[in-house]
Amino acid sequence: MVRSAGSDLRAPIFNGDNYEFWKIRMGTIFKSHGIWDLVEKGLEIPESKGKKVDAEGSSESEKVSPLMKDAKALGIIQGAVSDDIFLRISNEETSKSAWDILHQEFHSDKQVRSIKLQGLRRDFEYTRMMDDETLSVYLTRLLELVNQMKGYGEELSRARLVQKLLISLTKDFDPICYVIKQTKDIETIEVQEVIAALRGFTQRLDRHAESTTERAFSSMNVNPKGNQPNPKKNWKSKGKKWDSKLQNSDNRGEKSDQERKYDQTKGKCKHCDKLHYGECWFKGKPKCHGCNRFGHFIKDCNQANKAGKLANFAN
Repeated sequence: MVRSAGSDLRAPIFNGDNYEFWKIRMGTIFKSHGIWDLVEKGLEIPESKGKKVDAEGSSESEKVSPLMKDAKALGIIQGAVSDDIFLRISNEETSKSAWDILHQEFHSDKQVRSIKLQGLRRDFEYTRMMDDETLSVYLTRLLELVNQMKGYGEELSRARLVQKLLISLTKDFDPICYVIKQTKDIETIEVQEVIAALRGFTQRLDRHAESTTERAFSSMNVNPKGNQPNPKKNWKSKGKKWDSKLQNSDNRGEKSDQERKYDQTKGKCKHCDKLHYGECWFKGKPKCHGCNRFGHFIKDCNQANKAGKLANFAN
């Protein structure tokens, strides 16, 4: 079975809003099926009820009758309205009568249409792309507004629509808008050509953002296991052991409880208070309490005498 070219067109559901827009789409569907004349002018039943044969020899009964075409048109109308709207045309038997009822009820008069058109014009002039809005979403919103204006009888020119696109985008699109204005004629360029250029520019921005993010992650030294290296590690040199905790305690001149326990576990020398291997070099030698050095007493310490520590020690 061969399907007609218009059989794939899907009728929009009319719920009482945007009648003019719905009317235009329905007219296109009726024309694709070849039944627009029945909807617009009504059903004409021929006077002769007899069986006529045309030049090719096919009878009228073998062809699709006007009644069947009108029933098809009426079915399309009934299937293209919501349940609330369907109740208003449920008793109609022809497509023209159902179409006329919808037209009389929802087609506004001249004054009402003028007021609605002024509102659409104002919305068109003040429409701008928002910062958090994608290009596809903004184009859909703008073109829907243009179609509504067309439904009320005002069709915007190609040049005006192109100018609106170029001046209503965000600042991120300034480079491509400048290139279009300098290299193309706004009066002759097609709207789809401008849209294609804007979408290509958007894809390039997205690729640039992705590459920038990848470079930022690659520049970071991230351990895949999530373990950060410890910068403070004890290290060994030849013949000596070094510990950061012991060095800090020597510089401060005082020790915490934790450091004392650490010294006891490590076997710190009781003579020189240092860590080393073998017998202490200063074992049996006197220790000066003024300069904390071995080999002399405080009374013989020149450094202690200069600092006045000897008198304090005697007291």
